Amino acid sequence: MSVWIAVIATGLGCYALKLGGLVTPRRLLDDPRVRRFADLVPVALLTALIAVQAVADGRSLEFDAARLAGLGAAVAALLLRAPFLVVLVAAAGVAAGLRLLGL
Repeated sequence: MSVWIAVIATGLGCYALKLGGLVTPRRLLDDPRVRRFADLVPVALLTALIAVQAVADGRSLEFDAARLAGLGAAVAALLLRAPFLVVLVAAAGVAAGLRLLGL
């Protein structure tokens, strides 16, 4: 039963978030501070998710050489302005190659 409570609460929270975006006054959304905040929040959240996936294993930190090298390859490809698919293939290829070598 507690799973259904969590599912219903999450659904209501998502609905409230969407409704909040629809009923927010336009003058508030046009404020430069709000606009800058809305531009930066997705970048910060994505960065946090990448950091957690790169150096965490469950509840502990794990500095895995293959994962960090894959992340480095992705950063290098992004700096070279490679397409997103190339970034993914480079990161996966480097990590897979290092795992194949036993690192």
